[in-house]
Amino acid sequence: MAPPQPHRALRPLVRLLVEVRRRRPGVAMVTGHHNLNYIVALGTPLAWLLGEESGQVRAKFRFPYETVEVVPRIWRSESEVLRAVSNRLSDVPRCIHDFGTWSVHAFLEGCSLAEEAPVGEPVGTERLAAFAEFFARVADIPESELPRRPDNWPEDGDSAGFLRWLADFADGVHHRNLARFGELFDAVGVPSDAVGRFMDSVPDLAERPFALLHTDVHRANVVVTRQADNEYLSVIDWELAMYGDPLHDLATHLIRMDYDVDEYAEMIHLWKEAMCRSGHAEMTEDMERDLPVYIDFEYVQSVFPDVMRAALGLPAEPGHEDFARAARSVCRAMTRAWKLLMMEDAPVDEHTAEEALRAWHAADRAGRMELQHGG
Repeated sequence: MAPPQPHRALRPLVRLLVEVRRRRPGVAMVTGHHNLNYIVALGTPLAWLLGEESGQVRAKFRFPYETVEVVPRIWRSESEVLRAVSNRLSDVPRCIHDFGTWSVHAFLEGCSLAEEAPVGEPVGTERLAAFAEFFARVADIPESELPRRPDNWPEDGDSAGFLRWLADFADGVHHRNLARFGELFDAVGVPSDAVGRFMDSVPDLAERPFALLHTDVHRANVVVTRQADNEYLSVIDWELAMYGDPLHDLATHLIRMDYDVDEYAEMIHLWKEAMCRSGHAEMTEDMERDLPVYIDFEYVQSVFPDVMRAALGLPAEPGHEDFARAARSVCRAMTRAWKLLMMEDAPVDEHTAEEALRAWHAADRAGRMELQHGG
């Protein structure tokens, strides 16, 4: 049952108390691609207003960034998804209250898997098995308990239609951002028909029952907690959740975890076993053929956000190392997609990528200054 919520008239007071709490010295602040999070004890007045038992409870005050939309969100309210998920998965932190433009979440004490096992270090078979069980438990959540899907959403089981929807969104990201990033895309070799070029090579996908998907299970989104001699993994940040082909969730997980070759293969094996064991064998139908399609698609669609994030991540006055770091990110994205896009030329090299980023940054900065001065 959801906790009692503050009366509308009290919301300005809640916001004021949150501002006071988050501006206190020493407050932990965690940044991500999509949100700025403050971790702090609620305090007695705020706990009472939010229906929490103790002011000592630590919470996460979550403020979304205004960013370029590069990832699909079919549900604008993460709290609605968390309500369904936390009813079924007790280890998922609940949303205490959603105020529309910001929200308050229960904070899970522990450390991130990114700290315990950074990229380049093995995750371990026990944790891989825990991930596989997590995906199987998420697949158990009935569609009837989830928020309503968009009207144009593919029918349950239409995996080909689901991939087309993802492709249309990725193509939209490309075209919606051409005004600002078009010259940069051209300079680093992004084909104008990148998504269509890939989709023309895709075979018909098998029909698989749809399930709730997290779509962003990576090391920084996993909290490691311990009780006695037992370790538990809890998956946080459900804002990008959607409903579709479970192979898409596995594909994004495999890529974003950056497993080594052995753990990559082991994760696929354990995922299939867990799905079959929990009664979801149909969700594994033809996965040997179709999983690589979703993995390849992720490499293709990520070209657009990766190039844009590399450019947008440059500071106001970037130095040589800033440009070099951004160029490496661009080259990595283009190299991964190169063969999949059947490009004739070799992938962009770091020198060319760096020069393209320098030109983009100068032009973008000049354009923003012109707008500020009413030019």
